[in-house]
Amino acid sequence: MPLHHPNAVDPAGGTDPTAPVIDVVVPVHDEEADLEPCLRRLHQHLSTQLPYPFRITVAENASTDGTVQVARRVAAELPGIEVLVLPEPGRGRALRTAWLQSPAPVLVYMDGDLSTDLAALLPLVAPLLSGHSDLAIGTRLAPSARVVRGTKREVISRGYNLLLRGTLATRLSDAQCGFKAIRADVAARLLPLVEDTGWFFDTELLVLAERSGLRIHEVPVDWIDDPDSRVDIVATARADVAGIARMLRALATGRLPVTELRAQLGRGPLADPVPGVPAGLLGQVVRFATIGVASTLAYLLLFVGLRTVVDAQPANLVALLLTALANTAANRRLTFGVRGGHGAGRAQLQGLVVFGLGLALTSGTLAVLHAVAATPARSTEVVLLVAANALATLLRFVLFRAWVFRTPRPTPAPDPAVPAMETVR
Repeated sequence: MPLHHPNAVDPAGGTDPTAPVIDVVVPVHDEEADLEPCLRRLHQHLSTQLPYPFRITVAENASTDGTVQVARRVAAELPGIEVLVLPEPGRGRALRTAWLQSPAPVLVYMDGDLSTDLAALLPLVAPLLSGHSDLAIGTRLAPSARVVRGTKREVISRGYNLLLRGTLATRLSDAQCGFKAIRADVAARLLPLVEDTGWFFDTELLVLAERSGLRIHEVPVDWIDDPDSRVDIVATARADVAGIARMLRALATGRLPVTELRAQLGRGPLADPVPGVPAGLLGQVVRFATIGVASTLAYLLLFVGLRTVVDAQPANLVALLLTALANTAANRRLTFGVRGGHGAGRAQLQGLVVFGLGLALTSGTLAVLHAVAATPARSTEVVLLVAANALATLLRFVLFRAWVFRTPRPTPAPDPAVPAMETVR
């Protein structure tokens, strides 16, 4: 079947059918004992199971044993193996150098111990070859993944990924799995911006790609941990925390050009965020109303629940504030089609102003009710709050459309037929 996606890769290798379509980079450091059997196993799998031209690049970085000699001897016996010798250590440095020098359109990284079942390699690269995705990663933390490793490493891995989600707001399940792939054109744009040269390299690359609006495909893998791994967990954890802090500063100060990358590489919004809903003003009304109904139900549930422990006014404040934040975020994405992090904070602040008007309506309604009746029935409170929220919802839509998410009118281009006025001195 022909590939029609603009980012799809020609599996025949383009004009040169022998050129590698996939380059599997294996960074190694002091792997003399295990390198040869792993290389032979990897080469056998690629030769028999991968229907594309391939290359294996051994990215040796500052080994002090016979790793280089072993790699060169195996490369002399098996076709399609290149040995890249780097004088400085660092997995990230080795990957960056090998990927930027590779002629292949799809670049893969895997650990030298082959902890990942190689059956996951084709599912890893297929979305990149078809153009569906920009990066792909193996995940050991998906429900369908099968993993054999100790409790200590399991806890550390899950804790690290929870830390990433809480600090860098990533949605990826397993940033540090040693099994990844990236399109070469994407790597050429992102790698010069990745500063880390060690174990945080993966995380930094993925967060940058995610913030740039690229599509990252996750593949559940079967993983058997290497009991002889020489990774210094304490030093790696310390470097990871420092890397997270550095990325937070870079994102906060704008040093990372994620807005420009999103405009150049990111995927644009869908033509209609909610299929089957009319476009234009009518579509916005339908989406806004749907979100409004959900928000009102959530508000009522929160209000009734809070009302059992606090008075009506604080219950109304907390319930309305929480649902207002969720309502603004949902309408930003679904009703008005605004995606990405740019401007999200400003929209929430403006949404809080709109929330203040809604609070004034609902609180005023409660104040009037309690002025008229000292102990009104709970059902009366609810009915009047529904009416007040309906009015607040109408006001919210008008302000959202005309102010918070207003699309700026494009500046008209000058008419070439009308001569420009000269300044009279």
